[in-house]
Amino acid sequence: MQIKKITGFIASFFRSPRRLIISVIVIAAIVVACCFIFRSKPQHTSLPVVEVTQVEPRDVNIYGDYVGRIRAMQFVEVHARVEGYLEKMLFDEGTFIKKGETMFIIDPTVYRANLEKARASLSKALAVEQKAKRDLERIKPLYEQNAASRLDLDNAEAAYETAKADVGMSRAALTEAEQTLGYTSVKSPISGYVSERRADIGSLVGPGGKSLLATVVNSDTVRIDFSMTALDYLKSKERNVNLGQRDESRQWDPYVTVTMADGSEYPFRGLVDFADPKVDPKTGTFSVRAEMPNPDHSLLPGESTRVRLLMDVREDAIVVPSKAIDIQKGGAYVYVVRPDSVVERRYVETGPEVGNAIVIERGLVTGEDIITEGYHKVKHGMKVDPIFAESDSTAAVTPANAQIK
Repeated sequence: MQIKKITGFIASFFRSPRRLIISVIVIAAIVVACCFIFRSKPQHTSLPVVEVTQVEPRDVNIYGDYVGRIRAMQFVEVHARVEGYLEKMLFDEGTFIKKGETMFIIDPTVYRANLEKARASLSKALAVEQKAKRDLERIKPLYEQNAASRLDLDNAEAAYETAKADVGMSRAALTEAEQTLGYTSVKSPISGYVSERRADIGSLVGPGGKSLLATVVNSDTVRIDFSMTALDYLKSKERNVNLGQRDESRQWDPYVTVTMADGSEYPFRGLVDFADPKVDPKTGTFSVRAEMPNPDHSLLPGESTRVRLLMDVREDAIVVPSKAIDIQKGGAYVYVVRPDSVVERRYVETGPEVGNAIVIERGLVTGEDIITEGYHKVKHGMKVDPIFAESDSTAAVTPANAQIK
């Protein structure tokens, strides 16, 4: 019964044309509203999500890598200064020896005899001088009393002067003989480690034989020689860095570190103390030298090593991750996200590459947000949904890891 009433009501309602038109308009409005809702909703979820980081200034160390060679601070060859047969060796090869210690003994027999001969000659010359002096002292009063001639006086004076000269020559000969005898004891000129001996016991050494007996190396401090290009020199001058010269106005000095044979970094640092003022025309490089302490003698003279030189310290530099740079034929670009979340494609001038980051010379300012992940899916002027990356995105830019390319 109720169904029949409802059916009748609907039939009577739609018999009126006015009511039918109103119903159609209401249904159409509902359909349009639903379409608008379903179409507008995806627009809020279609923004590309990108990872961004904020540009912050920091101090960056700029390094250069080179191949260097280590040499001892002192490397002295020990030679025999007199000829003779090698009689003794008073050291163990490869051990430490102090300055002035006796290393070798050359047969001193002949030189000791020469010394005795020189002493005897001096004694004879002194005796002759004493006699000549007494003769002169006797002649003078006689000459004053006209008991001796002028010739006698002149002869006495000449004899005395000759005797004095002979004494002087004899003294010099004695000194020479003493020094020559001293050369038979070959002493170490410096403190250091002794190399393998170069002559065997019983060998004839000296001017007529083999003169090199051994070498003594003082490597408590070592020197490291390496070469830099003329371009490196120009870059240093642009940054007002004069290698090998102290600059009191600068808070840092160009120091070097070296890599050990096992790949580890040597714990001590050295300072550059010399840079050659001229370039080798054959290689286009100039020589640089640094001094480095070597207390435990881990660095061996003659060894090749990789040298890292601190060339510059950039203060308050703008540094961005390398992955944020879009390199194209026209140059380098970064994608900056403005405060309204709109992307701006911007040209930048890049500087040295330091670790996993790059110094930006021009094009960015402190506080701007750049895209580090996802810039390949955005375009200039597009709105994005930025998500800030963790603060260690440029953690590779540290003084220990920074390296110039």
